[in-house]
Amino acid sequence: MEIVELLPTLHMLRFPVGAAYLWADTDGDADRLTLIDTGVAGAGEDIAAAVRCLGRDPADLRQVVLTHFHHDHTGSAAEIRAWGGVEVLAHRLEAPVVRGEAAGAPPVFSDWERALFDSLPPLPPAPPVAVDRAVEDGDPLGFGGGAEAVWVPGHTDGSIAVYLPGPRVLFTGDTAANVEGRTMPGVFNSDPARALGSFRRLAALDVDVACFGHGDPIAGGAAAALRAAAEALPD
Repeated sequence: MEIVELLPTLHMLRFPVGAAYLWADTDGDADRLTLIDTGVAGAGEDIAAAVRCLGRDPADLRQVVLTHFHHDHTGSAAEIRAWGGVEVLAHRLEAPVVRGEAAGAPPVFSDWERALFDSLPPLPPAPPVAVDRAVEDGDPLGFGGGAEAVWVPGHTDGSIAVYLPGPRVLFTGDTAANVEGRTMPGVFNSDPARALGSFRRLAALDVDVACFGHGDPIAGGAAAALRAAAEALPD
């Protein structure tokens, strides 16, 4: 796992597959950490080691925000919640899947997506985890000076992005990606047309730093990259 500083308050935890992001609040609650997504099952020890490497304690982690139910995002949520004092948040539509009470809608593959998907190694299943708070579009998330949930259905029914208007930081989940310098909509969507609409919604936000589930983050001027990608989409 690689630790990448994007801001003094924000670090990317890059895994062999995907990424998680660690946000540290420093305005009156210096010991509070928030984790956005958790990597695959078994990544909890690496995440705890990363927290310590940054001079913090895993006990400082207060909440985990899950952008959607896929195994490379929720895999270690149960392990991390078991640390104690950690609240898990997910969208209302995603919560039953994360809890293991329902199956999520499968992706609708284009031909090239099917070939790409079949070439990838299988991921370990994500253990079910309790969702302590089910959120809706626009709900405050309690960190980052006003972080809010942005409902972006299409990749999954209950996908969310996380937007911090003050520092102009966006966590896109898998609604967007930034691979080899190219910003684009994410792949493996359960509703591809709806996913494009959600991508356009993210591209309309005032964003300086964009953090993706897959690919490199954009540490400055992210709005321009997102809007250029949105403008290139078919009507």
